[in-house]
Amino acid sequence: MEKNMVTCKNCEKEYNDSFEFCPHCGQKSNEELTIGILFYNTISNYFSFDARFFKSFIPLMFKPGYLAKRFLEGKRLLYLHPAQMYLFISVVFFFLFSFNVRDQVESLDKVLEKGFENEKIADSMKSQAIDSATIANITKPLKDSKYLTGINDKELKNLDSIIRVDSKDVDIPKMTFNYDSKKVDSLIEAKAPIEEQLKAMGMKEDANWFIRRLYTQILKFQTNKKGGTILQTFYDSVPIALFILLPIFAMILKLFFWRRGSFAHHLVFSFYYYSFLFTVFTIILAAKFIWQIPDGLIWGIVLSTFFYLFLAIKHFYKQSYFMSFFKTGIVTFVYMIFVLPIAVGLMFAAAFMFY
Repeated sequence: MEKNMVTCKNCEKEYNDSFEFCPHCGQKSNEELTIGILFYNTISNYFSFDARFFKSFIPLMFKPGYLAKRFLEGKRLLYLHPAQMYLFISVVFFFLFSFNVRDQVESLDKVLEKGFENEKIADSMKSQAIDSATIANITKPLKDSKYLTGINDKELKNLDSIIRVDSKDVDIPKMTFNYDSKKVDSLIEAKAPIEEQLKAMGMKEDANWFIRRLYTQILKFQTNKKGGTILQTFYDSVPIALFILLPIFAMILKLFFWRRGSFAHHLVFSFYYYSFLFTVFTIILAAKFIWQIPDGLIWGIVLSTFFYLFLAIKHFYKQSYFMSFFKTGIVTFVYMIFVLPIAVGLMFAAAFMFY
């Protein structure tokens, strides 16, 4: 009996028309698109994702290293894929984190605005402190009538020293620059050419691209007198930076557990560990919307992530408690002391150069 063949509309491969689903891609045969079909597929895919997420959530939080171990054993459909879990939880985290970023950006702008105001106040006090004519005008009536008031020359000298405030005694937090900021401000207000403003800041005419860009950004900061945009640019780069740091963390694990599988094995472990970190900080952010969490409790939770990593390494790499704890400490030290500070420094530099 000759079989009737049909072509799949999705993958365009032929198969027997008696099949209800395409054996190549899994799409249902002759499925007419209706409103019911559209919503059914959407909801079924959503709840399929949800089911695997909640099935993975408890082991992720309370069984360190379990999901990574099961994934490498071949249990790859029972639980949520490590990369998928990382992306899902990170999206939720950065959504909540965006509300805190907004407050921090506004606070930074206010602090910088106060700093520039203090600079004007300090300059004003400095100019008043060295104004001898003003001091002379204040003390002249007393000198002229010293015989009536009974004030002698020594007391007048002491009074003069009290009024005379040296600029070095003025202790006001202010914004300081290594160039004449008042001159630059005057050029900005006069809308002088950019090149003239940059020259007043000390930039040489033969400056290369990097130096010119640096001075231009400093001038931009001097003009706007706000740093919230820089902070916003920094935070915008955090998701990309963490995604880059994840394989670096896996590489560090590979160096200390180089006989324990390929780089992909360590990458799976890193995805699940980062997912745990994002989950913990997401819970903290969500809780802070409801009540004020004590700083001591937050630091305790952060410290607990180290012990979670220790247990995860113990269960995943199957080494002794001593070696697992020792290597966890070394991995954490290398990552926190060398990798993370360098990454944060580069992010701040990039944020300033391109905000």
